Amino acid sequence: MTEPVLRVDGLRVGVEHGPVIVEEAAFTVRPGEVLGLVGESGSGKTTVAQALLGYTKPGLAIVSGSVNVAGQDIVGTDEKRLRGMRGRLISYVPQDPATSLNPSLRIGDQVREMLKAHDQDACPDERVQEILERVQLPGDSSFQRRFPHQLSGGQQQRLAIAVAVACEPPVIVLDEPTTGLDVVTQARILEEIARLQREISIALVYVSHDLAVVASIASRIAVMYAGRIVEDGPCEPVVTGPRHPYTLGLISSVPDHVVPRRLVGIPGVAVGVGNRPRGCAFAPRCSQAVPACEESIPDLVRIEEGHLVRCIRWQRTPVPQVDPRQEITRQLAAAPLLTVSELRAEYRTRSGPVVAAEGVSLTVAPGECVALVGESGSGKTTIARCIVCLHQPTAGQITLEGKDLPGLARRRSQDERRSIQIVFQNPYDSLNPRRSVEDAVSWPARSLRGLSEREANAEVAALLERVRLPERMARRFPGELSGGERQRVAIARALAAGPSLLVCDEVTSALDVSVQAAVLDLLADLRRKLDLAVLFITHDLGVVASIADRVLVLEKGLVCEQGTVGAILTAPQSDYTKRLVAAAPSLSIDGDGPRPVEAFGDPR
Repeated sequence: MTEPVLRVDGLRVGVEHGPVIVEEAAFTVRPGEVLGLVGESGSGKTTVAQALLGYTKPGLAIVSGSVNVAGQDIVGTDEKRLRGMRGRLISYVPQDPATSLNPSLRIGDQVREMLKAHDQDACPDERVQEILERVQLPGDSSFQRRFPHQLSGGQQQRLAIAVAVACEPPVIVLDEPTTGLDVVTQARILEEIARLQREISIALVYVSHDLAVVASIASRIAVMYAGRIVEDGPCEPVVTGPRHPYTLGLISSVPDHVVPRRLVGIPGVAVGVGNRPRGCAFAPRCSQAVPACEESIPDLVRIEEGHLVRCIRWQRTPVPQVDPRQEITRQLAAAPLLTVSELRAEYRTRSGPVVAAEGVSLTVAPGECVALVGESGSGKTTIARCIVCLHQPTAGQITLEGKDLPGLARRRSQDERRSIQIVFQNPYDSLNPRRSVEDAVSWPARSLRGLSEREANAEVAALLERVRLPERMARRFPGELSGGERQRVAIARALAAGPSLLVCDEVTSALDVSVQAAVLDLLADLRRKLDLAVLFITHDLGVVASIADRVLVLEKGLVCEQGTVGAILTAPQSDYTKRLVAAAPSLSIDGDGPRPVEAFGDPR
C-alpha cells in the first residue's frame, strides 16, 4: 500500500496563553486520496487546514503535534523555509478567491509569480498557457493579460486552483472552494478538482460544511466538532451509517433534491472555545447522552477497519431515516397576492444597456412559496430587487392584490412598502453593527406600522420568540451573534413590518447545514401560521425541494421552465434545467433512477 504523503499527529492549536481551539487532530492522506474535513462553523476545520501549511491566524499558535508533508516536517520549521514549502510541497485554495488573487497582477503573472517563487525561472508563455488550460481556462495571451476583476466568480476560483497546482505539489488544501457558487459552476469546479487529482495523483484535503458536496468527491470523511475529530472513515459508511450522533445530525440537516425530506436541525448551539465541558462537548445537544458522557472526553476508538468514532454509545446511533417533506395543504386563494407580468430589467453601462431579465411573468399566492432558480447572472436577484423597489424595471407590470405597484420607491405608499419585505443573503451587511437587535427589529414597526416606541419594543419580544431566539438577544449587537442568529434577526426585522410577501434572496447559502435546516423550518412555520407568501431565490435545488411549492427556472434573464417542484426536479423538460438537476449534489444513493412526481406530494 502506498505510504501517506500527509501525516498529522496530535495537532493542537490554541490561543496564545489561552484555551486550545483544536485538540489532538490526527489523520493521514495518501497520494490520489481526497479527505473531506467537515463540521459546523467554529468546529476548527479551517484552523486545522491552515495549520497544515504551518500557518495560524494572529493570536493563535500551534501548541504541539506534528504535520509531515512528503517526508518534511512543517511544525517547528522557520518562516523562511515554510515559504519555500508552500506552493511546492503543499498549496492552499481559499473560499474567496478575490482575497487570495493580487488585484494589480494580470492573470498570466499570477501563475508566473508562483513558478518564480520556487526557482522555476523558465516560465515561457507556453508553460503558463498549459497551466491555465489544465483548469479549463483560456491560455491565450489576451486572456493572460486580464485582471482578476474581469473574471467571473467561477473563473476566479479556477485561477486560484491553477496557481495552487502550478508547481504540482503533492498535497493541496481546499477550504470551502465552492461555497456561494451556483450548482453548475460548483459542479464544474468539482469536476476539475477530481480530474486534476486523478491525472497528477495529488492528495487533497477538502474542507466544507456541505456533506453532499464532500460525499461527491471525497474517499474519506473526517467530522470535526468543538476542535476534535469525532468520526473518521470511508465516505460511504460515514454517509449511510454514521456512528456518531453529531454526524447523524449533519446528515439529517442536508436538503436533497432527489428525495425531498423534512430537514431536522441539530438542537442547541455549538459550544464556544472557552465553554467546552469536561466530558463530551456534544453531550448537551445529544439525544442519547448519559451521565457518563459528561465525566470525561471519549477516546477515538476503531469500530471497524478504517472507521473511527469518539462516542461511548456509538452502537445506539440509529441509521439515518428519510422523513418525507410534509406539504402545506391549505387551499390557495382564488386571486394571487403578487403578479409580475412581462417584466424587463436593464443595467446601464458605458457600452449601452445590459438586459438582466426579459419577459418574466410569475404569480405568488398567499401562503405559497415560489422559488426562482438559476446560475449566477441569470437575473434572479434583479427580479427580486424590482419587486421590492430597489431596481426600477424598464417595462412590465407588478401588482399586489390586484393593484399596480409603481417602479420607484418614492411613489409607493407606506402600506405598499410595508407589504413586501426582503431578507438579504448576507446578514453581516444588512444589519447595522451599531444598532442593537431591539433597535433593528423595532424600527420597521415604528416607521411602517406607526407603533409607538413602547409598543414596538413590546413587539420585539414576540418577534424574537417567533424566530426562535431568546428575549435576552434583544440587548445584543450583530457582532455578538452567530451567522444563523443574525439571519433570524434579519427575518424578525422583516416580519416587524407585518408583510404579506417575504422575498428571501439566497438567505441560507452561507449557513451551516444545521443552521440552514432551522431557518428553512422557521420559514415553513411562518407560512403556516401567518399565511405568509414567500418568493425564494436560490441556486440550491435541495433547498428548493425542501421548501418550495412551485419553481421558475431562469436562464440568462428568461424563464425557460416553470412548474411544481416534483415535475421540475424529477422530469425537467428544458436542456438547461436538466443540466441544473444533474449538477446538483445529493447524499442519496439510489440506483433506481429518479423518484416519481408523486414522491414530492401535491404542493397544496
